[in-house]
Amino acid sequence: MSDLSDKKCVPCEGGTQPLSKLVAEKLLEQVPGWEMAEDGKSIHRRFEFKGFYKTMAFINAMAWVANQEMHHPDFSAGYNFCLTTFTTHAIDGLSENDFICAAKVNALLEA
Repeated sequence: MSDLSDKKCVPCEGGTQPLSKLVAEKLLEQVPGWEMAEDGKSIHRRFEFKGFYKTMAFINAMAWVANQEMHHPDFSAGYNFCLTTFTTHAIDGLSENDFICAAKVNALLEA
């Protein structure tokens, strides 16, 4: 299996089933720091930074990744944090795209 951060998102317009909880849990192992919601329909991670500027720089970088992949997160932010959530709205659950983007967002912190 290739590294999730090397993959590209595939457009999802619905008509497919969300990932099973077992498959989602296996993919979750590949994105450190992310957690699955109790209902299994989304993954989220809280990122913390030293100040507003670094938080906003992260959000801008995350937006660039999301636009490149055409798979956009929900997020909320404050002075020194960003809570990011991925889900695939078209299927009301998780797809591989959510984990691909989570891996790419994680990679922003490794750069």
